[in-house]
Amino acid sequence: MHKILKILEKNSHLSAREIAVMLDMDVKEVEAQIAKMEEEGIIVGYQTLVDWDKAETERVTAFIELRVTPQRGEGFDKIAERIYQYDQVKTVWLMSGSFDIGLICEGKSMKEVALFVAEKLAPMPSVISTGTHFVLKTYKQSGVIFDKPQKDERSVIS
Repeated sequence: MHKILKILEKNSHLSAREIAVMLDMDVKEVEAQIAKMEEEGIIVGYQTLVDWDKAETERVTAFIELRVTPQRGEGFDKIAERIYQYDQVKTVWLMSGSFDIGLICEGKSMKEVALFVAEKLAPMPSVISTGTHFVLKTYKQSGVIFDKPQKDERSVIS
């Protein structure tokens, strides 16, 4: 099961047949294990990584730190649940350290993201403070390197 997960984590585009060959397993067994992991919520989705800079699409990504005070009897989970309902929010984590919740947010511009923080996140009763960090360039995401440097294959002539 873990071997299948590792393979799918690196490339979810592979078919059960390709995974079966890689692991020297029966295709039906691979299909059954994948179906079971989906059913149990171990596999929760499949995504495609996109280099939006190359797609020439206006998009801004920000990492936002929140310091919060959880309400009695509700804890951090209720705050996170309220936050992840927004379409702009792509990822939410409970964190240790100097802030409590970290999230990844996307918008069409820095202004749009800043307004989202100012109008939606900061006014929440449990939010004490926010910190916003804009992503300037993505070098690696989910184990995939973007823009690998090209090696010069030309021979030196002297």
